[in-house]
Amino acid sequence: MMRLPKLLTLFTLAAVGLATQLLAAPLTLDWKTDKEPVSYLPGEPITFTLRLLDAGKPLAGKTLKWTCSGDDKKVTNGETKSSATEPLIIKTSLDKPGFVHVEVRVLNEDGTPINDDAGKPLNFQGGAGASPEKLTSVPEPADYDAFWAAQKKRLAEVPLKFTLTEVPSTKPGFQVFDVKVDCAGGKPVSGYLVKPVGAAPKTLPAQIGFMGYGIASVNPMYIDGKITFNINAHGIENGKDPAYYKQLADTELKGYAFNKEQNSKPETSYFNGMMLRVMRALEFLKAQPEWNGKSLYAGGGSQGGLQALAAAALDPDVTDCGAYKPWCCDLGGVTLERLKGWRPDYTEALGYYDAVNFAKRIKCPNVTISAGLGDYVCPPSTIAVLYNNLTVPKQIKYVQGATHGYNPPGAQEQTFSSK
Repeated sequence: MMRLPKLLTLFTLAAVGLATQLLAAPLTLDWKTDKEPVSYLPGEPITFTLRLLDAGKPLAGKTLKWTCSGDDKKVTNGETKSSATEPLIIKTSLDKPGFVHVEVRVLNEDGTPINDDAGKPLNFQGGAGASPEKLTSVPEPADYDAFWAAQKKRLAEVPLKFTLTEVPSTKPGFQVFDVKVDCAGGKPVSGYLVKPVGAAPKTLPAQIGFMGYGIASVNPMYIDGKITFNINAHGIENGKDPAYYKQLADTELKGYAFNKEQNSKPETSYFNGMMLRVMRALEFLKAQPEWNGKSLYAGGGSQGGLQALAAAALDPDVTDCGAYKPWCCDLGGVTLERLKGWRPDYTEALGYYDAVNFAKRIKCPNVTISAGLGDYVCPPSTIAVLYNNLTVPKQIKYVQGATHGYNPPGAQEQTFSSK
């Protein structure tokens, strides 16, 4: 069992971990592990049981092709036919702390995928964890704090100047502004500020939102009783035609953050400008007269989760942080033979932007994170390291069958908390 200050395990389905992929199509996959999926020990057998169902009844004769790959570098695979009487049993284990990724695909006789009602291949992507509380990160850069002190000094040398252009609100009772804020790093902060009409000074909590990976406009965030500021990651214009963003994606922002030469130095990494904009956006939001000076939430998913964690680490006024399937955690884990996921190749310079190092410096009293057990854009091992590095009240939710962009309806969730 995991030994944490406080352990909270939640199940939305059966105690054995039953989870059903609910689809509009009659074919579904039903799966379970032989115990709680994030409660195994290294060397302990891990058993997955899966059934292919047609309108809730076992269906025979379809090809089930499966692969298991783990943070211990073991890979196993197999193929069988679905049965009306016997489920598919997959047995594996982990030789060391970490996670195993299990993928099961459902195929026709000719090897083509069977699709769900949405036209996507019917499959299961999930996994299990062994002693994730023992996972640690590689050492951080020796001058980590000095580097960020220098970046804050760079930012302070640029006056907090901004432009506000009011744009139509799509919800009554709010004012919306297209905002540009001067910033170090060559690009401004660019986003939408939303305020409830008629709010008195120093009366409202504030929330800042960050976008995931991509080149697109952000949208205004309407939250009753809050000031909100939602920014894009690049300092580009918001509210433009799709052709504007496609042109950027095909040219100057193509493959951004993945350039290994740029990532060889912390000052030239794309993340440098991104994090400068995170800090400047917070300065701007806190300067709004309606902010109560007490409550400031930073949140986002994937790349937005990375930025939210940076916000909480770099600005002590952030009081709450939500990072959902956060990107770029434990970048150095690949040197320890953990599964990589989809993120930039590791360089020591990226240690300045690794979310697990931001985590050590977060002081706000409420951090909530999530991980998908089938997410290998942001593998669950990387987010477990993030959780382990947090020293404040915290909560992590593992979702079985969840990939980076999908959470199954009614999925099994296992939550650990020190709150």
